[in-house]
This record gives sequence, structure tokens and C-alpha cells, in this order.
Amino acid sequence: MPARDQQPATPETSINSPERLQFEAFLNEHRLALNACLDGLTEEQARRRLVASRTTLLGLVKHVTFVERVWFDEAITARPRMEIGIPDSPDESFILAPEDSIASVRELHRQACAASAEATAALDLTDLLPGNRRGPLPLRWVYLHMIRELARHCGHADILREQILAADTNHPS
Repeated sequence: MPARDQQPATPETSINSPERLQFEAFLNEHRLALNACLDGLTEEQARRRLVASRTTLLGLVKHVTFVERVWFDEAITARPRMEIGIPDSPDESFILAPEDSIASVRELHRQACAASAEATAALDLTDLLPGNRRGPLPLRWVYLHMIRELARHCGHADILREQILAADTNHPS
């Protein structure tokens, strides 16, 4: 963990750092990028559906909050999803409740990321996480999977955001 006066490691500043720090730098970069997809949007824009699935920008951030809890709570503690307070399936995690807002979803995402960091702080990359349906998985694999998952959703968010901003620029309300 960086000292309070130090900035968190980034992929660029972690080039010669230990592997764990590099994984965490890439993971955090993708977490921040996905959260930033909501910057400057209205609530309507954040909820706007542009594809047949339930995928929206706000839904993506809500979904990755679910993903954080699956991989850094369920996988570590083996607690059931109902006890954690998350949906049974990834598809359900995209569903927006009427009370979901940019601020509330961002705050839940921030809390989930902080809980993930706390849950993994004492673990080594080779430690096995017992609570996955595939069986025990090393933390290293979970970090790589999370980077892949977040990178994929960052790409989705970039495209959706570009479409929303272009449509609203071309057709202002």
C-alpha cells in the first residue's frame, strides 16, 4: 500500500516493481477507467440502452461491483451470494433499480474495490481462493481474470459512451 503522500502505482510507474504491484496497478487503472465512463453524464444518459442486452453505462459499473464481490469476497470467503447480498447470476447484476443513481452506484463500486484490496492485502499471489465453482484458484489467476473482465467492459463502456455523446451532440434536447 502506498504511503499517504504517494500516488498509487500505475502501469507506467510499476514497470520494475514486483509482480503483485504490477497486477494491482493494471487492475486499479481499469477500475478507475470504468468508473470514469460516467463522468459528466446525466442520469438518463447513464441508464440509456443502446443494445439489445441490459447493458448500459450505469449497469456496467453496477455489474463490475458484482464482479468485485464475486472474486474478492465469494472466492476468498466461500460465502454464498445471498449472504454477500449480490445477485445469483451475472445477468441480474446489470439490472438497475429505480433508486440506482450515478452517485450511489459509484459509491458501491468504490466500497467494493476498497473491500477487495482489504481482502487480498494479506494474501500472496500463489494463495488459493477456495470459493469458486471451478475449485480453488490462485490469487494470481483471479487478478488476471479481473484485468481481462474489466478491460472487456472498459471497451464496451467506451463504445456506449461515444454513441451517447455523439447522439446528444447531433440531436440536442
